[in-house]
Amino acid sequence: MTKDPKFVTARHSLQSIWKVGLAGPEQKEKVVNLLVHRYHECLGEKNDTLIRFDIIQDLRKLYDRLQDEAIKKAALELIAAEERDKYRKKYSKLW
Repeated sequence: MTKDPKFVTARHSLQSIWKVGLAGPEQKEKVVNLLVHRYHECLGEKNDTLIRFDIIQDLRKLYDRLQDEAIKKAALELIAAEERDKYRKKYSKLW
């Protein structure tokens, strides 16, 4: 659901997917793994910075609800791995 020929559809799905992680530990793990995978996978796609921003924001929303340090760690690792300084700063502001 995080990929669609229409970018706006994919983006809306991506912005909402974090809610699935609230359903339980298994769903949380799947959502976090999906988001981390999608973060790495989207590099070079059109609007990759928007996709990455949405992913970091999803992780933040999930963390705010569940207070799971593993989610925070995953997000901070993604931010630290961002090679483009401008976007690393932008993503860091969410945390």
